[in-house]
Amino acid sequence: MKSDAKSEHWSDVYGSKADTDTSWYEPVPAASLAMLDRLNVGAGQSVIDVGGGTSALVGSLWARGHRDLSVLDVSAEALQRSRGRLGEDADRVDWVVADVTDWTPTRQYDVWHDRAVFHFMTTPNARAAYLATLRSTLRPGGALVLATFALTGPEQCSGLPVARYSAEGLVDVLGPGIELIDHREVVHTTPWGSEQPFTWIGGRLTP
Repeated sequence: MKSDAKSEHWSDVYGSKADTDTSWYEPVPAASLAMLDRLNVGAGQSVIDVGGGTSALVGSLWARGHRDLSVLDVSAEALQRSRGRLGEDADRVDWVVADVTDWTPTRQYDVWHDRAVFHFMTTPNARAAYLATLRSTLRPGGALVLATFALTGPEQCSGLPVARYSAEGLVDVLGPGIELIDHREVVHTTPWGSEQPFTWIGGRLTP
């Protein structure tokens, strides 16, 4: 799917649904925060949330004292909604409307966080483009938090196919240079009570 088509698809999704009507909604990003804590990510470190959409993570990190935050998403609609929740503080966050597979970063970050974007990379070319962006964006030694559907998770999300991973499979597809520090399977419960198993990994990009 090309970038324009992705933008249209996800803007339609966000434009037609309230946050609580999306399968990925969670009022508190507990698994994300737990993995960031496991990697000893502190308030002084820069964080980019890839595919952040309308996630509560940026607000949670702001409340923890983080002041160098960026949120990247292909949907301007989603980012505008997130901006609205942060109020005046939103002007101090960098909101990036872009497709991660063809985005050129202008800086590096201490932390790359992705909850449920990578599993939409279902072709070798898409995965290669994503990983090239990751490696050019995350500084050497930086922390990586990545979550995808687990092997027993859904085969589709919002009408799109996804790839499912074990922790071992995810590390393998990421390629060399990733030091795995923690991994876990977390079951996300959708607003309507369905259970979705996710594979989470936390690691560092080795210098």
